[in-house]
Amino acid sequence: MITSRAWAGKRFAVLGLARSGAATVRALLASGATVVAWDSDDAKREALVDSVQADSHTLDHVDLSFADPEAIDLAGFDGLVVSPGVPLNRHPVAAKARDAGVPILGDIELFAQARAELPAHKVVGITGTNGKSTTTMLVHHILETAGVPARLGGNIGKPVLGEEPLPAGGVYVLELSSYQIDLTQSLDCDVAVLLNITPDHLDRYDGFQAYADSKARLFAMQSAGHDAVIGLSDDASAAIARSLSARGEHLHKILPGVCMDQSRWPALQGPHNAQNALAAITACELLGVPQDAITQGLASFAGLPHRMERVGVVNGVAYVNDSKATNPEAVAPALAAFDRIHWILGGEAKSDSLDACRPGFPHVRAAYTIGKAGPAFARVLDGVVPVTASGTLAQAVADAQAAAQPGDTVLLSPACASFDQFRDFEDRGAQFRSLVEGLA
Repeated sequence: MITSRAWAGKRFAVLGLARSGAATVRALLASGATVVAWDSDDAKREALVDSVQADSHTLDHVDLSFADPEAIDLAGFDGLVVSPGVPLNRHPVAAKARDAGVPILGDIELFAQARAELPAHKVVGITGTNGKSTTTMLVHHILETAGVPARLGGNIGKPVLGEEPLPAGGVYVLELSSYQIDLTQSLDCDVAVLLNITPDHLDRYDGFQAYADSKARLFAMQSAGHDAVIGLSDDASAAIARSLSARGEHLHKILPGVCMDQSRWPALQGPHNAQNALAAITACELLGVPQDAITQGLASFAGLPHRMERVGVVNGVAYVNDSKATNPEAVAPALAAFDRIHWILGGEAKSDSLDACRPGFPHVRAAYTIGKAGPAFARVLDGVVPVTASGTLAQAVADAQAAAQPGDTVLLSPACASFDQFRDFEDRGAQFRSLVEGLA
């Protein structure tokens, strides 16, 4: 794990003991800090005790206790570390910490504080409303292809403090949500990437501009001589790029609509992935990665599970798992990425509207509706494309297989949450993969 002598003898409260919170507690304790931790889930508290005991072999040599930060006096603490899921705009513990003069931190800020003691390295920070997971994984994959030591961390689901420190010359590749940026004050990325900004998470912000300002803070924390990579596909991102014009050669703009030969990159289809790839290419070039390694990395990138993931080709028909597309806006890139689509959609709808998908309708040969939203979506699509009310995913796969011809694509891109028929979107995608594997 990553530790720091800067935390020795200090006192921290940690709220939320899922992956990042538990890793934070372990790193602080290993550094000699005193920690008061809390999670309302008994199982998470018990799991933390087990992991701390495994780290130290005994609990006698660590200063760990459990108490809800809302119920204790926070005066004298050196920091309140909260999960990115804690809404700072309305959670009472945030106001309590501010009143006590206690800094509110996240694990990314602690990583920033620990950097001075790590072997010489670089950090790439990647944010954006859409595409940041794919771009983060792609940058990491290209670095590994080039033989550069690299670690993933942040919103990608890997707590960076729980990772082993890289040797000299390594690169930490961090996916950063706006929530994580809000909890960070001193992360100076060698390369900071902004892909796009569209309305999202507005329940956590005082309007869209406040959300965009949160993204912009990634660049405000940078040294002027470090590199900023910004997509210009939306007005908010373009405004941030204009505000950084003084960076000169250290400002790198990703123009929308650039035509690229993506045929060599099977996991990076569609115009949105062209932009993701351009951002990753630019970041890796700035890190000094050779062009041949970048080319090899793009070609061998497997993509992320449940995000336009090709799970098989049966009798010349490609089957693509895009189960992560839980709203129409997320479906639109997939419909743009393929021709001759047999589209499986439906589930627990967030909206009956499919307007965001309409530009892709000419690519759809037929649709197969499932779940609670099936009847409503069938009505929306009636007269636009042929529709089969399949009802279940298994039936939809069977119906699509019966109709699809070689060269077609059967696309699970539901535009809905999964909870009416599945545990979560991952379960839905896994069942789709299993159904495809069972096709003759």
